[in-house]
Amino acid sequence: MALERTLAILKPDCIRKEKVGEVLRRIQDAGFQIRAMKMITMSKAEAEGFYAVHEDKPFFDDLTDFMSGGPCVPVVLEKEDAIADFRALIGATDPDEAAEGTIRSDFAGSIQENIVHGSDSPSNGQKETGYFFPEHEIVANTANT
Repeated sequence: MALERTLAILKPDCIRKEKVGEVLRRIQDAGFQIRAMKMITMSKAEAEGFYAVHEDKPFFDDLTDFMSGGPCVPVVLEKEDAIADFRALIGATDPDEAAEGTIRSDFAGSIQENIVHGSDSPSNGQKETGYFFPEHEIVANTANT
């Protein structure tokens, strides 16, 4: 198993529902190390840049309006097999299809307002992490020092 980084974004609905602490607790309880975290409010242009891969999809405007419509918390996570493990922890994009006990099953209200973003591949994890955090803002693993 390889040590990987993934980007989580606690979305505006997570902030509005006051679930940040609970979601972060679940993430840490699942063995993820938080390497960087901040609260921001994305501009529409920043949301469009982050989600550019979806710009030709019908939900793009609604998604970028939602993501720029309130504060969110991007978080850099690290763990062996972080991408697959985080996707399993959060559940399917549609909370109605998410496995019972996953973050989205427990807290999400809809496909769009689904509490949390998670990178879908190691390359996207690296790219997405870099969108919000320059390398010098990411804290290295100091457990063995």
